[in-house]
Amino acid sequence: MPNNPPDEGNTVAQQTNDQPKALTPALESMTLLVAAVIVHDKATNRVVLLQRSENAKFAQGMWDLPVGKSEAGEPITETAVRELYEETGLTVKPESLRVAHIIHGAWGVEAPNGFLTVVFAAHEWTGEPENREPRKHSQVRWVDADAIPDEFVNTTASALHNYLKGGVSVSLNGWPTA
Repeated sequence: MPNNPPDEGNTVAQQTNDQPKALTPALESMTLLVAAVIVHDKATNRVVLLQRSENAKFAQGMWDLPVGKSEAGEPITETAVRELYEETGLTVKPESLRVAHIIHGAWGVEAPNGFLTVVFAAHEWTGEPENREPRKHSQVRWVDADAIPDEFVNTTASALHNYLKGGVSVSLNGWPTA
């Protein structure tokens, strides 16, 4: 390639050996990415819930949705599919998931810098709910959508109730209000 001098008045970017240094990882500001799934049988108006065991990392004895952390390089829909299967034995296709709610928490267990939970709704699945992680959960079962237990993890309870009512699709937890 010829090395032509720049025309007067034109600016030419010059390449140098001074490459920009790689940015340091933004670990101090990283937010934990989490997926949860509302398996909703519309015909019977039931949802699949699990009850956390006394050995759970947090919210011992509380009810919750099937939920779990995303792994590095994993799309959030795959996280949802994987966690749902690992916890309940139910299988859903990633393309059948619909975003039902987003939770942005300012702080959480294993997430001192906050967490973002994408809550999906699934209306098509295969299998029957079973407790595949008895060390973490005391039970997994269908629950009537009109009889959701009160002893429920706050953030996912809000997401579930908003989904069932067709309400707001984003909730903030632990952030200062203006």
